[in-house]
Amino acid sequence: MQQFDYTISDPMGLHARPAGQLVRQAAAFKSRVTIRRGDREVDCTRLLRVMALCAAAGETVTFTVDGEDEQAACEAMRAFCTESL
Repeated sequence: MQQFDYTISDPMGLHARPAGQLVRQAAAFKSRVTIRRGDREVDCTRLLRVMALCAAAGETVTFTVDGEDEQAACEAMRAFCTESL
């Protein structure tokens, strides 16, 4: 299992377009990818659940990746966040 924290830098927060891209990115791997904000943790392959987190600009979320390709998935998710969130 691997984890990393990311602070949302997009002024609009985690809104529909980047949330959709995040879901597609997470679905490309066999590993289970989750995102946590506060005490809520959701599966990154569920668009409505990701959007329901209401992660705003400046908030820190935690990604957890667990599975057979977790190394590659974690690196890809971290790169995605840096470029898109």
